[in-house]
Amino acid sequence: MSIKNKPDRNLAMDMVRITEAAAISAARYMGTGDKEAGDQAAVDAMRAVLETVPVKGTVIIGEGEKDEAPMLYNGELVGMGIGPEVDVAVDPVEGTSLLAYGRPNSIAVIAMSEKGSMWHPGNSYYMNKLVVEKKAKNAIDITKTPTENLLAIGEALCREVKDLTVFILDKPRHNKMIDEIRASGARIALHSEGDVMGALMAAIPGTGIDVLMGIGGTPEGVIAAAAVKALGGGMQGQRAPQIKEEEENLKNDNVDIDEVLFLDNLINSDDAFFAATGITDGSFLEGVHFDREAGVTTHSLVIRALTGSVRNIKGQHQLKRPIDFKNRNTKEDFTV
Repeated sequence: MSIKNKPDRNLAMDMVRITEAAAISAARYMGTGDKEAGDQAAVDAMRAVLETVPVKGTVIIGEGEKDEAPMLYNGELVGMGIGPEVDVAVDPVEGTSLLAYGRPNSIAVIAMSEKGSMWHPGNSYYMNKLVVEKKAKNAIDITKTPTENLLAIGEALCREVKDLTVFILDKPRHNKMIDEIRASGARIALHSEGDVMGALMAAIPGTGIDVLMGIGGTPEGVIAAAAVKALGGGMQGQRAPQIKEEEENLKNDNVDIDEVLFLDNLINSDDAFFAATGITDGSFLEGVHFDREAGVTTHSLVIRALTGSVRNIKGQHQLKRPIDFKNRNTKEDFTV
């Protein structure tokens, strides 16, 4: 592939504009109890700003299939139709319930990489994941027990297991794993949603999270992989079907359930981008704040794998009028 067809470095800032727009639109629905309205607002905003980005993009990870998701569906073509050809993965609101009930750590997320480099989950809806920072990336083995991995991670980080903190989703499927982690002596941070955020925190030193373990969404795993790869961290995954239909579909597809998926399987490119903007306040990213004098403030993170650059961006936006992305008349309705 010629260099002309590879993602341009300026895509990083374009991606922040996309997640900022989604976060600001979704934040209006914080605490309303309406998951669908907040998600739809973020989808409309994200899609509108995507139309202004000079790429030929294909949505690999979207809001679902075309009939179920009229916007940002899997396979949808996005961007201006000029420039580099890219695969796109989006989660306009990771943590829809967190947003709806005003809880921490809801974020807007997007990832891009060269065309053909992003793994397509197909009929795999759930994935077992293991994510760590760069120093421990060669220590992990998802086929081993949580205890074995924690011992190896602790050794790689020159820390005792009792000093490690594990991010895990608070789901019944993890009860046995939680018991084993507790028995190992490690600390646990239980979260109801948000394993993209969990993977991000595990891959960045100093966040208070040392490792993400457990089963979450497969699409979220691909998005997280872009961030982990950009950060130089370690990640392994395995399909982990949780419903009968999923298991039967994978069997019919002759899929090896035990196959270990490494970072290069999930994102087969060294030029991947990842951007996230906080919607609700969290320990890692601040949420959207509305202030009469300061305007709207946002906190975003954007990462590029090729250069290893990590940017924390605090945005201040003076919106002159309410923006209706769904019924906008021009692509220039929103600029940040």
